[in-house]
Amino acid sequence: MILIGPPGAGKGTQASRIEEFLSIGNLSTGALLRDAIASNSKLGKQAKALVEAGNFVPDDVIIGLVSARIEEPDCENGFILDGFPRTSGQAEALDRLLEKRGKKVDVVVEIKTEDDVVVERINGRFACKTCGEGYHKAFKVPAEDGVCDNCGGTEFEQRADDSEEKIRTRLALYHEQTAPILPYYESRGILRSVDGTKDLDDVTEQLKEVLAAVN
Repeated sequence: MILIGPPGAGKGTQASRIEEFLSIGNLSTGALLRDAIASNSKLGKQAKALVEAGNFVPDDVIIGLVSARIEEPDCENGFILDGFPRTSGQAEALDRLLEKRGKKVDVVVEIKTEDDVVVERINGRFACKTCGEGYHKAFKVPAEDGVCDNCGGTEFEQRADDSEEKIRTRLALYHEQTAPILPYYESRGILRSVDGTKDLDDVTEQLKEVLAAVN
């Protein structure tokens, strides 16, 4: 299953919920990069050098990380891809990778959200500095003010690129590079869409309905 949508559409949150619901692997390319860099593996060293230089991580490195990750036990019965593929080239590379393993993409879900809604959502995001648990000033605050629900940490941070100007730049990049891959999957009859402007639980229910139809 691939989740596609603009930054701030809720892909990460929904991927975590589906992961728990189906007990399958959850592949966030951002997390894969962080883990690879922390592990100091060969691919991790490549990624670290590129990230530190402020360069994009090329497709072959990302594909290498995805390839290694889907071999892990929790992906045996399926997995969710969050944040990948982002371009037509990556979509084609993913198909080749899966074909070699006798697998295929079963369903692609676009989480549709208006740009202005995305800006409002991202502007309010912050995360626990210790464990990375995500929060929002309006939609999801810690149960105890100033204390992370997940790890008890008391330090929080906001991403430097979560300013409105930078958000709109990222949205423009999404519309230019990622949105054009939707027809690629639509032509294969595996593209579905859900209304990402609804609340989190409603979006989750929409996704469960999509999965029920696929299964």
